[in-house]
Amino acid sequence: SVPADASNPDSVVVSVLNISATLGSQAVLPCKSYRMVWTQDRLNDRQRVVHWDVYSNYYGDNKMERLCDMYSAGDQRVYSSYNQGRIFMPQNAFTDGNFSLVIKDVAESDEGTYSCNLHHHYCHLYETVKIQLTITKKAEDANQYWDGEKPVIVALEGSTVMLPCVNRNHIWTERHSEEEQQVVHWDRQPPGVPHDRADRLIDLYASGERRSYGPLFIRQKMNITDTAFALGDFSLRISELESADEGTYSCHLHHHYCGLHERRIYQVFVKEPVREVVNLTTRNIAPAVDPNVVRGHNVINVIIPESRVHFFQQLGYVLATLLLFVVLLIIVVLVTRKRRQRGYEYNVKKYGEKDVNLKEFTVDTTDLTQYRSEDIRLDYKNNILKEKAEQARSFPAKNIDLDKDFRKEYCK
Repeated sequence: SVPADASNPDSVVVSVLNISATLGSQAVLPCKSYRMVWTQDRLNDRQRVVHWDVYSNYYGDNKMERLCDMYSAGDQRVYSSYNQGRIFMPQNAFTDGNFSLVIKDVAESDEGTYSCNLHHHYCHLYETVKIQLTITKKAEDANQYWDGEKPVIVALEGSTVMLPCVNRNHIWTERHSEEEQQVVHWDRQPPGVPHDRADRLIDLYASGERRSYGPLFIRQKMNITDTAFALGDFSLRISELESADEGTYSCHLHHHYCGLHERRIYQVFVKEPVREVVNLTTRNIAPAVDPNVVRGHNVINVIIPESRVHFFQQLGYVLATLLLFVVLLIIVVLVTRKRRQRGYEYNVKKYGEKDVNLKEFTVDTTDLTQYRSEDIRLDYKNNILKEKAEQARSFPAKNIDLDKDFRKEYCK
């Protein structure tokens, strides 16, 4: 298996699972990783180690032989006295990440397949680099090439050769504080929401700091145990499941010091509880009800033959149409009656206010003096004389006695 680190994108997503649970129950989304647990061993010099092995067929046994190893804070150790001072690694290997093996005065017995093994026990990370070494007695045959699986070095006998093994990844850097390096967080994507718009649910740090997001009821129903970093169990528990809890959940584990970035994806589906169904078409006798067993609501399933179903369906359509027609007819009748009543009240009110219609009264013309036009025969020379004559007929001339008024004033 490949390590789930940032340099290997294919191993970032560790698992994808589908989880179904019933309404009202509690769902547990498992997320465990013992690589996120900080060990109690504080001997950091024993956590990072590199060692070189060789698979040689020189003696016909094709066995593996340990050549040397070195810890991050210790000296090199060479296993064979023959190789003392002849093979070695750079002293600053854990500083610059160069763990290449130097072999002086190579001999035919040095031919074989070498492996450079890098281990970080604290972070549970392992890496191996293989190199094929071939010895030749001709200087013109010295060469280096790639055989499709590993580099091949053809070295001249008696010369000095360097087998490369370089790893400058951040997993070999010095250790930092625990609180800043380990963090776990859960995200949730509702159906139809892209992953870049997922809602953050919980952030949990190795120091014990916890951050919950969203409304209060979400923070109360979705939790991680306080002992998560002690046990390596970061499972998310969702209580009182609802249909709104469906979606894609993802658990992200980050160990920045170890270069660990794992992601677990869960598709959560919420389904209705299974209920007991009673089928009336069967003639089997139902078993006796156990009073000690708590049962949910029973659902009665009545099965009607297909022909009757079609007949009842058509009959229902006809009845519904007739009912709608009757309702519309009643509404029209009520509206018509209401308009008529309003018109009658308006006429009564109109006559009650004694509105006078001049057409209903006749004009008494008995007192008017009838003039016969034929008795009045006037010839007018112009319109002015005609107008004066008509005024004289309409308004008789009034005689004013000016002397009478003068006499009255004088007598006084």
